[in-house]
Parts: sequence; structure tokens; C-alpha cells
Amino acid sequence: MFVGDSMTIGSSGDYTWRYRMWRHLATTGSGPFRIVGPRRTLHDPAADAPVSLDYADPAFPEKARCHLAGWGEGWLHMAPLIEDAVREHRADTLLVSLGLIDLGFYTDPEQTAGNVREFVARARAADPHVRMAVMPVIANIRALADPDFGAQCAHFNELLAKAVADLSTPASPLLLASEPAGWDIDRATYDGTHPSEHGEHLLAAAFADALHQGWDVGGPYAR
Repeated sequence: MFVGDSMTIGSSGDYTWRYRMWRHLATTGSGPFRIVGPRRTLHDPAADAPVSLDYADPAFPEKARCHLAGWGEGWLHMAPLIEDAVREHRADTLLVSLGLIDLGFYTDPEQTAGNVREFVARARAADPHVRMAVMPVIANIRALADPDFGAQCAHFNELLAKAVADLSTPASPLLLASEPAGWDIDRATYDGTHPSEHGEHLLAAAFADALHQGWDVGGPYAR
């Protein structure tokens, strides 16, 4: 199950990094897998709502479009939803990319880290053996232009790494993915935050590497 914010749900006309990850898993001998989740749409800027089905590749299978992601949603919003989502959709692996929107609008680094821990606890309430790969916050144009906000993002990433280390167990392992290699906002994003096609590949590759190195799932990412 993909869990994320606007970078994960994507916008009308996007491929999304979810699509790139599906293609990767489908072509690297990962064995049988299902992508699950309660949502399937993209964000529609014209409607300012998650109602678009306009994926860049219309052949993206409908069942593979599943996710739990939302424009403007963060750890704060997903923590109350994750228990029911994991239980109902029987998700055993979560790929999570959250935090930027929390820090930008809702919570400070310590509060955001508290919501990470709440998220993990609620996911485990649904499945004590669920495993999670978590992406650090990737600096966007605001973080680069505003030193105070950039410092908050860096501090949260330190707290996130500690939470992952503290909470990981043999029964329910947590992985901290590496920030995407070569992330340059001029190439990796189309607006300073949201991934371009190049950025979609970088995000998928970071998660693919974490799964392959941590749990021997799939193989090295190839574009």
C-alpha cells in the first residue's frame, strides 16, 4: 500500500511514482504481489479534489492504481486512517512518503514525529506483522529558500530516523529509505515540490532499493 501526500497521489496527467513502482515490481521477478488501498484517483487541480482518472498511461491497470494518498494530507491525517485501511485491504507492506505538508502547515518536528509513532501503532493494531519502508522528507523549494523551514525538515528527518530505529522489530520491521539519489529540484520536480517524470523514477528507485536491500524484494531499479 502506497501512503503519501501530493507527491504520491499525483495530479491529472501524471504517471506517478506509484506507476513507476508497479512497473518495477512487475518486471523484476518479485513474485506475485497486489497493490492495495482505498483510493484510486489523482488530484484534479481544476476541481481541487481527488476525482481525476487521467493517468498519463491509460493502460495502468485499475487495480494497480490503489493507494492511500491525498493532496495536503500528512502523518497527522493518515494516522487515524491507517488501521482501518490495513485491516480492510490486508496490506502487509506500506511504502510511506509523508511529512512535508505536516511541517509546512500543521505540526512542528516533535509533534510530527509523535504522529509517526501513532501511525505505526495503529497500523500494527490492524496487523502486528505489517512492515513499512519510510521516506525522509525531501527538501522542496521552500526548504531551500527558508532556512528556518529547512532546519525543521532536517530536524524531523533526524527524529524520523530515531523513530524507525526505536520501533522496528523482527515481527514488524521498519526501513528508512534513502533520500532519492541525484534529487535536483530543477530536474526532479516541475514546480519545486512535485515530481516530474524524472523525479517519479528517482522516488520509485529509492523505495525499490530499500525493498531489495532490506527484504530481498524485487531487484535493482531500471528505467
